[in-house]
Amino acid sequence: MDTFDDLAHWRKQVLNTVLNVVLALGVLIAIPSTILFSGGPHWPVGVLDAVALAWLAFLRFKRHLNYRATVLQFVAIVLLFACGLMVTVGPTSELYMAAAPVLAALLLSTHAALLTLLLGSAAVFIISATGIGAVHLPGLPQGRVAQALLISSNYAFISGVITLSCTFLLQRLVRSLAQLQATAASLQEGKLELHAANAELGLSAAALSRLSDMVVIARIVDAPGARQPIIFVNDAFERRSGRSRQHLLGSSARKLLERSIDTAEVARFCAAIDRRETVAGELRFHTGAGADADAAEACWIELELKLFADAGGVKTHWVGIACDITARKKAETHIHQLAFYDVLTGLPNRRLLMERLAALLAAAAGGGHGALMFIDLDNFKVINDAMGHAIGDHLLTNAAERLKALMAEGDTVARLGGDEFVVLLGGLGDDAQAARQAALQVAETIRHAVARGFAIGDHGYQSSASIGVTLVGQRAGTVQDLLREADTAMYHAKAGGRNQVALFETAMHVQNEYRLKLQEHLAAALGNGELSMHLQLQVDQAGTPTGAELLMRWRRADGTLVAPERFIPPAEESGLIIELGQFALRSACEAWHALARAGHRLALSVNVSPMQFRQPEFVDAVRALLREMAIPANELTFEVTEGLFVDSHDSVIERMHQLVALGIRMSIDDFGTGYSSLAYLTRMPLFELKIDRSVIRATPGDANDTAIVQSIIAMAGHLGLHVVAEGVETGAQARFLADNGGPGMQGYLFSRPMPLDEVIGHLDASRRSTT
Repeated sequence: MDTFDDLAHWRKQVLNTVLNVVLALGVLIAIPSTILFSGGPHWPVGVLDAVALAWLAFLRFKRHLNYRATVLQFVAIVLLFACGLMVTVGPTSELYMAAAPVLAALLLSTHAALLTLLLGSAAVFIISATGIGAVHLPGLPQGRVAQALLISSNYAFISGVITLSCTFLLQRLVRSLAQLQATAASLQEGKLELHAANAELGLSAAALSRLSDMVVIARIVDAPGARQPIIFVNDAFERRSGRSRQHLLGSSARKLLERSIDTAEVARFCAAIDRRETVAGELRFHTGAGADADAAEACWIELELKLFADAGGVKTHWVGIACDITARKKAETHIHQLAFYDVLTGLPNRRLLMERLAALLAAAAGGGHGALMFIDLDNFKVINDAMGHAIGDHLLTNAAERLKALMAEGDTVARLGGDEFVVLLGGLGDDAQAARQAALQVAETIRHAVARGFAIGDHGYQSSASIGVTLVGQRAGTVQDLLREADTAMYHAKAGGRNQVALFETAMHVQNEYRLKLQEHLAAALGNGELSMHLQLQVDQAGTPTGAELLMRWRRADGTLVAPERFIPPAEESGLIIELGQFALRSACEAWHALARAGHRLALSVNVSPMQFRQPEFVDAVRALLREMAIPANELTFEVTEGLFVDSHDSVIERMHQLVALGIRMSIDDFGTGYSSLAYLTRMPLFELKIDRSVIRATPGDANDTAIVQSIIAMAGHLGLHVVAEGVETGAQARFLADNGGPGMQGYLFSRPMPLDEVIGHLDASRRSTT
């Protein structure tokens, strides 16, 4: 509590002041009075002055006395001094007596003042009644008691009025001080609250100014088309908009929208402002200062304009809160790109393709045609494996750019993965024949464009495209039906020699269904015992059997035969060829033992498919089979085709060496029809070459084929390789071969493929005929 409104402190100050004044005046008055009364009858007055001043000096300078004791002594001094004067001077000294209750009222309390007044009245009465003092009132009956009562009552009345007046004023002062104290406390509390509110307001303003979100406040002017002046923008708004606070303050709130690119959204915001409605939305803005907004950075802003009303419900201000969502929009765009576009080429992926194909199919249902193309890059795997994925990726991106450049507006080029692309053509017209011709023309343009090759770095790479085309709107069907049709047509183009365009026909689908059914039946046939191995003998130039090749045959349960050229390709496509190969190897081991037990020890040849040969565990499986079947490895010859060497030459040759280390003999089947490098022959651990039947068929009548056969036999002789000619069916062919090195021969001229028991019977009969 402050000292100015503390009554006790105030009384102490009054006491000190009164003591100082009384002491100072007393000294000034006591000196002349002492001199005046020192020689006369009133000398006691001087003594009283001296005693009173000494006692006052003691009270003034004695610090250990408490306040109440000091006041009581001071009042006592006044009473005693007044009594002394009444005794020595007379009734006029009552004036001093009147000071005592007034001082008690001011310095102590009302009760103390009344008690002092009572003591003073009693002293006046006693002094007047006893005649101690010189009290005489002219005109009144002489009687001490009556005069004493009159004097004391007058004293009591006058002193009481003065004392009560002082008491009343003091009480009012106390109440005023209490009210002042309450008011001061209230003001102090209000001041503290105001300080706290100001601090919170300052903190809020600082926080608002430093928010990462942009904040703008505008005053509402309720008039049609009136400016809504901006009165506040925070630092984020100033920083992100590129405009200074001085430039923005006082301008219209509509100015916030002037750099937005989205005119429709701007119109919606302006309409809401005119209607005094809260509005929110996403806007794309140009940021940066200057008039050249097109050169400024583009960003996305999420803006909400809210109305604020006063206590009476009157709408007074707009508060706009804007958040920069550019990063979120970029992330959404990136996610959309990842979800709907190929990462490598930037083309639409399967998901987006399916959506657009569904839309094209729905549009075609109302009339008109479109086209769907499957494009597969021929020879891509060879380039990718030989040169690395980086070159392969460059080739794919170049191919994608080339395809996009050929497309008209509204057409789609998509990448499904690997080297497969899809093209969607729309708006080909209502005439199916014209649409077909237009689609085929575009396909041929694409084929020629891809066939130009690709320059990557300092090197050029050749490729081609096998393209399958199907019309959209020609037949009722689903999106999956269209994809299957185009895919079927593309594989038909590949089967036709690649670098071709094939238009889907219903017969292709029938063929595919047949192949799938055949694969299903083939898997069952392997478990049902419908597959068997036939043997075709190989002979020398004298016709003596020197070995045999195992050939797989499939006889259904109903007795019908399925030719190998019909079931081997589906087996290779489905992967069943691996199981068929394992079956063939085990059958070869069993056949060798059966022949050996019959006294016909012949080397046996068995075909190994590229897929089976490339299996990581193939060599271990062969080693385990040889150990299990207890067959000499050098009695087995593995025949592989030149297609095995299209890629991965080094790994193929390494595996060949591993098999030869087991004792297996290696042979290249269908030699003369492939495209493997002759240089690799010197690196391969080969035992023999088998000349393909297509080359033998025209000999010796065709000069070219004859020259090829002679060259192969001569080359094999130089390399120390055994040679077997396949497909020998005439005596002229056999004589030609005998005259040109006498290679081994295999063909219908000597033996058709037969079951094992028939082969044994044939060999037994031949042996008996020679003996």
